[in-house]
Amino acid sequence: MKRTLSVLVEDEAGVLTRIAGLFARRSFNIESLAVGPAEQVGISRITMVVQGDDHEIEQITKQLYKLINVLKVQDISEVPCVERELMLIKVNANSSNRSEILELVQIFRARVVDVAEDSLIIEVVGDPGKMVAIVQVLQRFGIREISRTGKVALTRESGVNTEFLKALEARV
Repeated sequence: MKRTLSVLVEDEAGVLTRIAGLFARRSFNIESLAVGPAEQVGISRITMVVQGDDHEIEQITKQLYKLINVLKVQDISEVPCVERELMLIKVNANSSNRSEILELVQIFRARVVDVAEDSLIIEVVGDPGKMVAIVQVLQRFGIREISRTGKVALTRESGVNTEFLKALEARV
């Protein structure tokens, strides 16, 4: 099962290396990783997606807390969250298919950030499902390159679970 961990760390050199080393020693693969400054100066937030069951995640959490610069570890997989990723995708685009690609870009609420004679670079922001969907749709035009950030996530203070609401809406 994929799990999303939010880890607050002191912003010091080598913290990410120690965390990555911990995962490597335990033979865990980090599927997605995003690191950046948090709300407080000197603190960074690491959002990572890892594969593991409850027991494995509990063990990894305990190991993370043993690292000196780790302040807080939270498994936010089952908590209502806002999750986003950013993807840049370069796709083949010629005069015969460019308008069709531009229509798809609008449908996905993405935007074109570079136009060349034979390609477009499209910026997509959204949940991981949106990333998969747009890649599938654009595949038939020929994808040249993809660059994708890791997932970033924050828990919802409102407690609103949008996944629950989507499931409810789909039944109607």
